[in-house]
Amino acid sequence: MKYFEDISVGDRMDIGIHLFTAAEIKLFAAQFDPQPFHLDEAAAAQSHFGALCASGWHTASMWMRLRILYGQREDAERTARGEPNAALGPSPGFREMRWLKPVYAGDTISYASEVIEARASQKRPGWGLIQVHNSGTNQNGDLVISFKSSAFVERRPDA
Repeated sequence: MKYFEDISVGDRMDIGIHLFTAAEIKLFAAQFDPQPFHLDEAAAAQSHFGALCASGWHTASMWMRLRILYGQREDAERTARGEPNAALGPSPGFREMRWLKPVYAGDTISYASEVIEARASQKRPGWGLIQVHNSGTNQNGDLVISFKSSAFVERRPDA
């Protein structure tokens, strides 16, 4: 992770893409969101969605997976250059989670995150707090998921 001092409002991360397959949608739904329109094509065809679609929690979980993998790649690149990595602290949470359009089997979602606020923590010396707007867009350019998240980020030891 970059140190807090190296993060600026407007910084954008294209964290990755994911193809949602019917098999994966059904597997996730069977474990975590067993509604008929996530489990069965025929039931989904009769629903308001009209076809098999991913759980909103599935689309959010894929953002989390890709965000962690993105951070691990960035950390490895910094380490290879001999640069230190900051600690990523806890997240106070998410807000304004919106599932704007269904994610259907066969859709490819591109996920991104953009820093919208950064401030030093008054209560936790050595830490800054960032606010990030996160999004997922399908292959047609339609926004399918949007939410804001917060996270504590370690400040430089000499800051």
